[in-house]
Amino acid sequence: MKFPSLALIAGLLPLVLAGPLRAADWPRQIPHAAGTLTLEDAPEIIVSTTPSVTGILLAIGAPVAASAATTPGPLTDDRGFFSQWAAAADAQGVEVLYPNLGFDMEAIIGWWPDLVVASTTGADSILPHLPALQAQGVPTIAVDYAERSWQDLARDLGRATGHEAGAEEAIRDFDRQVAGIAAGIAPHEGRASIVGYKIADTYSIGKPASAQAQLLAALGFEIAGLPERLRAQVTRSSNFDFISRENLGGAITGETVFLLNGTADTVRAFLADPVLANLPAVQKRQVYGLGQSSFRIDYYSGLQTAAAVAAQFAAR
Repeated sequence: MKFPSLALIAGLLPLVLAGPLRAADWPRQIPHAAGTLTLEDAPEIIVSTTPSVTGILLAIGAPVAASAATTPGPLTDDRGFFSQWAAAADAQGVEVLYPNLGFDMEAIIGWWPDLVVASTTGADSILPHLPALQAQGVPTIAVDYAERSWQDLARDLGRATGHEAGAEEAIRDFDRQVAGIAAGIAPHEGRASIVGYKIADTYSIGKPASAQAQLLAALGFEIAGLPERLRAQVTRSSNFDFISRENLGGAITGETVFLLNGTADTVRAFLADPVLANLPAVQKRQVYGLGQSSFRIDYYSGLQTAAAVAAQFAAR
């Protein structure tokens, strides 16, 4: 059983999204992070159990009908949709699959989805529930967004949904807009460090290969990672190297600092921290917030982050 496909609202994105490929291109074998799924036709009803990936699906023009929501807070709208893509979800008529990331099998099945997009990592992971979904015959693919760029995920999801052209156009549009923003930015001399400052009482340094670093590099900044002499002090490593507060001052080598999730309040707290008082970036007051949506970069949050950087450099 299939429901009618949801219509994309005209003007939802600043790009023209191509529809799914013709029926002759199906069925398809879709490899994913938890196996391989065979899809007979391009999905017309997609539900996402991973809000961290919903924005990518929307950006490529996929027919998202419902998405899991997180707990409403400063990073979300009042439904629990991340603020960076909430307006796009509203325009497309996306409904809440279930609130507060509280996995709900009945809610998923109730949509009769052609495809469920799930995550194997993060707070929105439903990995323990995948066998139950598969046992119910619910077509599901799982992605690992922690290790992949949004562009790579967009291409994977484009193939899974038949929206390859939409994925490529979203990537091209993103690159065009970032290049336009970069043209108006004059970076400070020297390198820049990306710092996770007191996020859930943790401290970290962004790797040059992280999505945030790649975005800042596209804006003209050279990113400095953690000094090798402090490698043994790392307590956890992903796209950021986590260290103790005591080691934070020595870990920041950039003459400019960008604060992950940073706001004006975060910048003030960083500048007032006595442990960091001797840093060149502090003494020169070259500390900038990346904005609250910078914690995970996708089409929407990446453009918001780039705009936030541009606004601060235009004002200096």
